[in-house]
Amino acid sequence: MRSRPAVLIAAMGFMFVVAGCGGPAGDSPAGTAPAMKSIGAPSAGATGGPAAVWPAYGGSAQHADAATAAPAGRLSIAWRANLDGAVYGQPLLVGSLAIAATEQDSIYGLDAATGRVAWRTRIGTPVSLDDLPCGDVNPLGITGTPVYDQADGLVYAVAETAGYHHVLVGVQAATGAVKVQRDIPTPDGNPRNDQQRPGLVIENGRVYVAFGGLYGDCGQYRGSVVSVPLTGSGPLVSYVVPTAREGAIWGTAGPVAGPDGTLYVSTGNGSDSATSFDGSDAVTALSPGLRQTGIFAPVTWKQDSQNDLDLASTQPALLPGGRLLADGKRGTAYLLNASHLGGVGGQIAQAQVCDAYGGTAVSGTTVYEPCSDGGIAAVSTAGDTIRVLWRGPSNAAGSPVVGGGAVWVSDYSGGTLYQLDPATGSVRQTLGLGTSLPHFASMSMSGTRAYIGTNQGVVAIAGA
Repeated sequence: MRSRPAVLIAAMGFMFVVAGCGGPAGDSPAGTAPAMKSIGAPSAGATGGPAAVWPAYGGSAQHADAATAAPAGRLSIAWRANLDGAVYGQPLLVGSLAIAATEQDSIYGLDAATGRVAWRTRIGTPVSLDDLPCGDVNPLGITGTPVYDQADGLVYAVAETAGYHHVLVGVQAATGAVKVQRDIPTPDGNPRNDQQRPGLVIENGRVYVAFGGLYGDCGQYRGSVVSVPLTGSGPLVSYVVPTAREGAIWGTAGPVAGPDGTLYVSTGNGSDSATSFDGSDAVTALSPGLRQTGIFAPVTWKQDSQNDLDLASTQPALLPGGRLLADGKRGTAYLLNASHLGGVGGQIAQAQVCDAYGGTAVSGTTVYEPCSDGGIAAVSTAGDTIRVLWRGPSNAAGSPVVGGGAVWVSDYSGGTLYQLDPATGSVRQTLGLGTSLPHFASMSMSGTRAYIGTNQGVVAIAGA
């Protein structure tokens, strides 16, 4: 995929929202969903909320996908919640709830212990694949992992709704009540061709939303990042990849926040006709105000763009000592200086690792890459070198998580969860989840439980 970003945009009006309690639940106790109720314009935000152990993709704005969890025990299914659509993002763990968003434009608060639906909020009507020029998600509703802000107690998500609107909502984590709602015009002016797949990030009182294209790269579009005040009011700020077309920002983890507030994004293929570097196939550093402050691209950027071999299929992994590791579709990993990305060919080191798609996990100087060509790879970056330590099961291509003294990764096509030894990659346990998973599926973890989105809802795993 590909995309592009930049521009200042004025505030837009509110849209209509539907919300309510209850909803489909499936194998766990759920009760019957009461009638949905209409809600008009959003009210002011909440005044604080419950603590969260997993408030964003990867557990934090750094997207490390590393959990503080008890040592893993015997694995089993704790519960299943069959919801109204597929859950592509990671469930958030807020207070006593697992909060998940579906492709039917619904957000659910599920009791983390039982899977019972505590509340359900319907944002709008998703877009049918029949109404899109291309793509592989049907219907297209909420795809990117939401993000939670404890200061205002709101969970923020972006829903694609009928008419190709991308709607940012902030719902109260405790109740699902809508408190913030705003239409986000995509900066490239082609909302029908733009998809919001990356996880959302909160920094500096704003929520950051990244866009790429639809699967198949159909139509004119450019990748972008938009920032919106958490209150929902005030001017939008945006960055657009400076290529003639494409340059998608679509990696599932979303923008990665550095300790100084810098955001790092990986961009996809640019225009095939570009004769000079156009900002595509790159790792780009953005200030909190979305001004480009640094960029890296491989010397092969032009060939990458012509052959769909760009870096945008994963986010850059943030490492100790001010380093980043970037891998993508070509399979070449690049070790970068985060404070000075170095421009074209400016890497510290490079090595062939794997064709990587999805979100990475980080533990110290080791990065766990989600590989489509032979299973997860553990990659050491110690000493400013890149070395593959081991490869996992060949079908384990999901996005990994580290926690409980293990590495966790799924075979999303087969619906199997693997527990791996972090030192050797050997399989300790497997668990059949009894359902298929979306591409790039990844867990959230806390204590002795893990939670993963499926094509039918959410499954909770005990012993993880």
